Amino acid sequence: MAIWKRVPRSRKSWSAATGRRSRRKWRRRLSDPQTLFGKIWDRHVVAGLGGGAELIAIDRIFLHERTGAAALNSLKAADRAVADPSRVFCVMDHIVDTRPGRGDQTLMPGGQAFITETRAAATEAGITLFDVTDPDQGIVHVVSPELGIVLPGCTLIAPDSHTCTQGAFGAFAWGIGSSEAEHAMATGTLRLTRPKTMRVTFTGMLAKGVTPKDMILTLIARHGAGGGKGYAVEFTGEAVTALDMEGRMTLCNMATEFAAMTGMIAPDPKTFDWIRGRRYAPMGETLERAIAEWQTLASDEGAQFDVEITIDASSIEPMVSWGTSPEHSTGISGQVPVDPPERPVAYMGVEPGQRLAGIPIDAAFIGSCTNGRLSDLRRAAALLKGHHVAEGVKALVVPGSMAVRRAAEAEGLDRIFVEAGFEWRMSGCSMCFYAGGESFPAGSRVISSTNRNFEGRQGPGIRTHIASPETVVASAIAGCIADPREINEVRPSRAQSRDAGTSAERVSTSLDTNGEA
Repeated sequence: MAIWKRVPRSRKSWSAATGRRSRRKWRRRLSDPQTLFGKIWDRHVVAGLGGGAELIAIDRIFLHERTGAAALNSLKAADRAVADPSRVFCVMDHIVDTRPGRGDQTLMPGGQAFITETRAAATEAGITLFDVTDPDQGIVHVVSPELGIVLPGCTLIAPDSHTCTQGAFGAFAWGIGSSEAEHAMATGTLRLTRPKTMRVTFTGMLAKGVTPKDMILTLIARHGAGGGKGYAVEFTGEAVTALDMEGRMTLCNMATEFAAMTGMIAPDPKTFDWIRGRRYAPMGETLERAIAEWQTLASDEGAQFDVEITIDASSIEPMVSWGTSPEHSTGISGQVPVDPPERPVAYMGVEPGQRLAGIPIDAAFIGSCTNGRLSDLRRAAALLKGHHVAEGVKALVVPGSMAVRRAAEAEGLDRIFVEAGFEWRMSGCSMCFYAGGESFPAGSRVISSTNRNFEGRQGPGIRTHIASPETVVASAIAGCIADPREINEVRPSRAQSRDAGTSAERVSTSLDTNGEA
């Protein structure tokens, strides 16, 4: 399958799941124009199973503490072992406490048992574990790219829907269930039916103050939360090429909110530069040979996609959600639809036709596998510097990994956040989702850099508006949903109703919008 794997320095070899004969077969199939996805799929086919299903070789498997112990213990109960422990990784991220000084204890009832059981099962299985106190601990989809575990052209699975984040490296990465994880660990394969393909092209360039988060929310708002169902989506175009790797990860991260099986971007020199020197990445001559192979991982001219979507990137503005799905999003200058679905409006406490800018907030959250990377924190801090969170607003920053946290502290970003009134946390999924532990007060309105906003996602009765880190910062300063490009926005009295956002006073706040679009 031509996927490079780091091995002891005394030995270097191709990944063992297929051999040179399979690579020759794969190259012969390239005589017809192929998509990026088609190239990766074909080189990983082990066997046809009939009925359209095929057996696909799996290169990397990631587990986490919510389901990892269950998969590993089920494997053990069946008297099976992990076929290749070097390909399997596990991280503590979903329910770990993010408060400084944390240990195994969690605010989630029974959460400590998930951690201790996963630790024991991972240790017994001989797989690589990034434990609670490991300096490389963090959210799985942040840690894997940081360490060079995901590589162009590889297949990577994890029992988490946002595994598609790692498609930013030109990989086929997707979320699975724990039973599939068990099967893949035992056999190195999974049974799949080939999805259809979609290409989403962002033409032109993003305007200043507009981010990859706004790109993906625009796609979902315009084409629906089910628009990508049954598809492998490739993102392309000038605006995508211009993104750094962390921006590309944000874009691919929310392909699952589009209902896509995966999202991916063809690897290029930015990808290769990112990979160089990472712990699990190939090195030296092996890396150069790998790069030569990875450079073939682009959709061929004339390759046919089942669906094509084109979006003018210059037409995108900062986005924010108003309802209980990412498709319930609009530009910051927009409003709630005049004839919206009743339930989302009732749950969110907004009115048909109401402007989003100026709606009061109770809390602001920066973090998650969508927007918890160093570049996200840099841009947020640049906007925040010299300002303070509005009175009555609870604000938190949760870095996506401990490596991100250390790098941010080395740059003094933590001081900017703390001095402005944000809490500075340890890494983890935190309040991206509610698992029975930490949350905001019931009924709070939260603006969040996370990826989902369905009812109760961040806790019972919590009303979540998803947006970019910059929009979260601008809103935290203003005390209401605010445009990070301007801020000459509505700042409500704290005595005002949190639901309507009317009778607010106008305030003018200048924000430095230095930072990459």
